[in-house]
Amino acid sequence: LYFGLKDQDAFLDCKIWRSRVASALRFELAEGLRVVCHGVLDVYKPRGSYSLIVDRVEQRGIGELLARLEELKQDLAQRGWFERKRPLPELPACIGVVTSRDTAAFQDFLRTRSLRWPLYPVRLVHTLVQGAGAATEIAASIRRLDASGVSVIVVIRGGGSLEDLWCFNELAVAEAIHACSVPVVSGVGHETDVTLTDLVADHRAHTPTDAAQTVIPERRAYVDRLERAFGYLSSAMERAIQARTDRLDRLERTRTLQQAGWLLDERLRALEGLRKRLVLAGARGPERLERRLARAATGLGRQSPALRLGRLETQLAALAPRLHSSFAGALDGRAKRLDLAHRALSATSPFAVLRRGYSITRRAADKTPVRRAADLAPGDAIETLLDAGSLISEVTETRESREGEEGR
Repeated sequence: LYFGLKDQDAFLDCKIWRSRVASALRFELAEGLRVVCHGVLDVYKPRGSYSLIVDRVEQRGIGELLARLEELKQDLAQRGWFERKRPLPELPACIGVVTSRDTAAFQDFLRTRSLRWPLYPVRLVHTLVQGAGAATEIAASIRRLDASGVSVIVVIRGGGSLEDLWCFNELAVAEAIHACSVPVVSGVGHETDVTLTDLVADHRAHTPTDAAQTVIPERRAYVDRLERAFGYLSSAMERAIQARTDRLDRLERTRTLQQAGWLLDERLRALEGLRKRLVLAGARGPERLERRLARAATGLGRQSPALRLGRLETQLAALAPRLHSSFAGALDGRAKRLDLAHRALSATSPFAVLRRGYSITRRAADKTPVRRAADLAPGDAIETLLDAGSLISEVTETRESREGEEGR
């Protein structure tokens, strides 16, 4: 596709490759239309001319809208509105759909429902999906469905230009989705179209068909699961019943169930044996008691207190002389040792020295013996022990030992 851009002073040739026309141009070009083109500048060397390889064409004024959209995205991102991603219900009771009933997107949604689970509960709220006032209607429809008690809400619309999808970039729609009490799935436009609704929603689907596949469970899968579960349950019940049947067969072949009288016969034989033992025990009981009494009398006679006292008296009479002789010898030996100790003690006793005319002198205050004259000073009180009594005196003079008097 070839066209030219012109302003008051210049002209620039532009071209869009055929493979890029569908994605680069979302509206019909007309002469005099004011646009903004994005692309790569190309130079034709032989003539030295320039041309623009266009990647995207926007009507003038769209750039300002995109700038405001980027500011709104940054604001909502800071609030954390893009981070909440709630899990979708596996088997929703009812699915709410916000779209126009006349759009191809809703028909694609119904077609996908017919393939996955025909007549699955869906509640539609018809609304505008482009143009003036569409954002307000979409927000009101979301709130209405949320209040109606649906399990999940799907917002869908087919592809279109940036201007056609602009209502899904409005703050009112984002606020309604964020305030919703149930998960919200966005299926707006195609895979390359990313709107504010896609970012705020709990799940983003690439297309309306993808949104339907996301929220509508596949009936065939649930039927297969139920059939497998039924098969497992049937097999388990059959095994349990067969096991109990086999056990009943084994019990039926036992002797107890085949001949119930056998139990009574066994009990009767056991009772007869016990009766005979009881009769024999009754007949032999008196004889055994007499023998036990005779043995007890004999044992009691042997343990008579008179007999035991007689034996003890005989033993005591035999031990008395031996005990007396032993005690007398022990006392004599101890008396002799005591006399020898007395004599040794008397020989070394200081009182024996006093009886020979000597005396003992000690300090009167602390009773310590005085061995040298130098230990005393004039005026000290001393006590002199004699054989009979003691003397208290006062030192008037001390003298050193003269030569030849030491040791006396």
